[in-house]
Amino acid sequence: MNPVTRAAAAALAALVLTLAVGCSASSDDAPVRTPPVAAVALPAPREAPAPAAVLASPAAAGQVRLEEGPFTDRITFTGLALAPQATAVTGHLAITSDVSDVLVLEVRAAFYDAAGRLLGAGSFHYQEEEATGTSHDDRRAEGAGIDFTVPATGVTGTPASAVLTVPVLVNE
Repeated sequence: MNPVTRAAAAALAALVLTLAVGCSASSDDAPVRTPPVAAVALPAPREAPAPAAVLASPAAAGQVRLEEGPFTDRITFTGLALAPQATAVTGHLAITSDVSDVLVLEVRAAFYDAAGRLLGAGSFHYQEEEATGTSHDDRRAEGAGIDFTVPATGVTGTPASAVLTVPVLVNE
């Protein structure tokens, strides 16, 4: 037998012996209990998806659309309008599905020209915290709802339409 074959046979024998000894258990061994595995929570996205660079079908002049998203079935929007000189989107929103207080809400607007090309975006933030000076009696997203304004910040050109999204909604 050549040295390579002899070394391979020895390695194979050592592997078989290791497996045989390592896999056998004595009758005294109790089963090993493994601790329960905690549920893994994925971190929340740091940024909402970017608005479409071009609308598939351009909106009519002055039109404000609501893009369907994970929270739009829980909110009712009324009075949506593109403000004069297209400096903002204004409207009113109310939470319809929950009776708990809204802690954080973000409404974003993407502003488009007449051809449906993205000009820029803006956002409205609502937060119920004592530190911000907003009390529960001053503004509430539940019940009657709140008025909001999403300014057209950093927009290049004159917007002809807007698309609203709701990337953040946190209830108690």
